[in-house]
Amino acid sequence: MNDLIKDLATQSIVENISSDRWVFNDAELEKFAKLIVKECIEKITNYDLSPGHSAKWEDIYDIHARLLEDLGEELKEHFGVE
Repeated sequence: MNDLIKDLATQSIVENISSDRWVFNDAELEKFAKLIVKECIEKITNYDLSPGHSAKWEDIYDIHARLLEDLGEELKEHFGVE
């Protein structure tokens, strides 16, 4: 399991049986899932779309930036993440 997933699991649960077994109750499992969704939204909405050299690229950049923000908001709403 990668370190980020372990960290998110640790933030969500009470019991770690062993290095590769975790026990979640329903509330902890929901919290874990929401933390994963938040992490995905963070990556999407902060994706680096550095503008290029032309005004045309900057227009494309602005459109993509707005689309990524909208997608992040839709994911939050879809999964009930604040």
